[in-house]
Amino acid sequence: MAANRRRRKAPSKRTPRNLGRNLPVAIAVSLVMGGLLLASLYVQPSIFVGLAAVAALLGVSELVQAFGARGITMPGILLGIAAVATLVAAYAGGEPALLAAFTLSVLGVAAWRGVKGPEGFVRDATAAFFTLAYVPLLTGFALLSLRADDGPDRVVVFVLAVVANDVGGYATGVLFGRHKLAPRVSPGKTWEGLAGSLVVAAAGTAASVAWLLDGPVWAGALLGVACCLTATAGDLAESLIKRDLGIKDMGTLLPGHGGVMDRLDSLLPTAPVAYLLIEYVVLR
Repeated sequence: MAANRRRRKAPSKRTPRNLGRNLPVAIAVSLVMGGLLLASLYVQPSIFVGLAAVAALLGVSELVQAFGARGITMPGILLGIAAVATLVAAYAGGEPALLAAFTLSVLGVAAWRGVKGPEGFVRDATAAFFTLAYVPLLTGFALLSLRADDGPDRVVVFVLAVVANDVGGYATGVLFGRHKLAPRVSPGKTWEGLAGSLVVAAAGTAASVAWLLDGPVWAGALLGVACCLTATAGDLAESLIKRDLGIKDMGTLLPGHGGVMDRLDSLLPTAPVAYLLIEYVVLR
């Protein structure tokens, strides 16, 4: 009887998954970027505008190169000029100026592409319009937040919400992640990671809102949940773009992170949500 008994398998120990990131380097780069962010915001906010413009230029350049590899032609110089002009307009003139600069940029790109003839117009123009909306327009909402009297604090709350989302999702995903969130889009993301992102983002943003903006804790928690959802959606959206274009990263400028767009993907769609919720919910 004993010989016929099946041997019980020793319980396997679950080991954290390796998500393919050089974590020490990624942390070091994040700390450097965080230091530059804080210094620019609280020493001279106009420096932050310059940093945002540089980031937008690099992001636009990465998209131009990525789309160009698939035969989609975009005017890199014109898009770069439009990106800087849009951000400066947002900081100097507020919402009307941001909308006007974006509209003029779209018209300028359409005119440029129209001169080249009809062949491939829809393809090239659509990619350029997408680039203008994706990078300078969304970045402009961060500069709208900066215009307020407590603008630096608002920007820090917004950035901390995204950081809390990333940290919570990464930690819980590595330790407990089992169920894939969107395996065809981003195999590393799990439902457990999303749950961790929601909890950490809500708690962290509630604390930062109460501390920096003197706002209610419930409104900070709501902001954290909203930022978690938009940051996750932004990350998945960029993963879709990269998979469609057949690339792993948008660039290699930031060690441990990839390209600039690989860092902006969560921040960009969160910027307008943070701006609106802080302006019309948190501080009401």
